Amino acid sequence: MFDVILYQPEIPPNTGNIIRLCANTGARLHLVKPLGFSMDDKQLTRAGLDYHEFATLQVYDNWTACATRFTGCRLFAVSTRGTQRYDLVTYATNDVFLFGPESRGLPAELLEAVSEQQRIRLPMMPGSRSLNLSNTVAVVVYEAWRQIGFLNSRA
Repeated sequence: MFDVILYQPEIPPNTGNIIRLCANTGARLHLVKPLGFSMDDKQLTRAGLDYHEFATLQVYDNWTACATRFTGCRLFAVSTRGTQRYDLVTYATNDVFLFGPESRGLPAELLEAVSEQQRIRLPMMPGSRSLNLSNTVAVVVYEAWRQIGFLNSRA
């Protein structure tokens, strides 16, 4: 399936929603510290409901440790500064999606380390700043999953 990386996530309910999303789609979730919450945060637990036990989740102390894990993998950086529309990409199993923190997005050095064709964005109305992180992750993961025929789903 896919891997979802949240780089320094800040808002517990967003991460909780993404835990639930990953549990229901088979995606693996990776969190890069520092986190804006503790893993036993009540809001995180409430948003994830009882899906924590069904999600594959790994926490990394820093970006270097996480990046090393994905050496050789096809990584897409998702950003409002992306150059490629997310729906114009052909996805494959084991693709990796990197998302930045809610308040500031991915740092320039991480975004620029990814090829332009793999810096993806969701269309928005002019003047809009960004979408909610958990909504963005859902749109991207479901599009990628749709393209591989909802592999392993009940659909």
